[in-house]
Amino acid sequence: MRHRWDTGSRRRFLDGPVNASTGPSGAGLLDGRVALVTGGGAGIGLGLATAMARHGASVVLASRRSETGEAAAVGLRAEGLQASWVRCDVTVPAEISAAVLSTAENLGRLDCLIHNALDGAAGGPLEEATDEGWATLAATSVRASYDCARIAHPHLKATGGSLVLLTSAAGMEGSEARPLYAMAKAAQRGFAKGLAAEWGPDGIRVNCIAPVAMTPALAGAIRHDPSLGERLVDRTPLGRIGDPVDDVGPVAVFLAGDLSRHVTGQTVVVDGGGFRGL
Repeated sequence: MRHRWDTGSRRRFLDGPVNASTGPSGAGLLDGRVALVTGGGAGIGLGLATAMARHGASVVLASRRSETGEAAAVGLRAEGLQASWVRCDVTVPAEISAAVLSTAENLGRLDCLIHNALDGAAGGPLEEATDEGWATLAATSVRASYDCARIAHPHLKATGGSLVLLTSAAGMEGSEARPLYAMAKAAQRGFAKGLAAEWGPDGIRVNCIAPVAMTPALAGAIRHDPSLGERLVDRTPLGRIGDPVDDVGPVAVFLAGDLSRHVTGQTVVVDGGGFRGL
């Protein structure tokens, strides 16, 4: 499905209807699309990449650890999906640039960039925070969002693509136990809203996903504190913690494709209803 450019209004428009059940081509909803996912080697990032690949996208998993990134890509290819891996430490702008450029050159385009990577070293109470921990958290969340956006912009403009930032309900509601994490996630959300307005005329959509899902990190935290899992389930009307692939993944598919062609500047909370007041 191609974009139509209106020279008078300087805006892009999609020509033709979208088939919600399969996609414009009758195949996957993301058939022919290319997506780059930071932190794609495990957890939420791998879940999003898996869902998109199952809908026809060629996914590139950007990970700073070769043992997780390459293994994840091999696992997806074993399913018959199109997946590759690229090393990327999101605190190093040159590595983000190399990942974006290699994706565009090797696969011919870039339709969606999802920034998911995060080092949450400063995730505890403020009294326990260190300057080093905060610097790492800010570098992998706020600064990396800026670098991913500015580097990917020309490629996303060329395809009328989508930028998705992973934020959190903590960035909307606040968190008494993790104020620095909440601040970083709120900053990402504000950044996405500003870019949505700025990049709309370029045909680029910018949105956020705020998930609560059973990742390896959360599973480890629950093993350490079993009551954490009980508290999460108790506050969730749907009665369970979400799955990265089956529950959060479809939202990434939606935001990366034509079904969300008139959606930008939004944060989709995927948590089973636990944060209903947001």
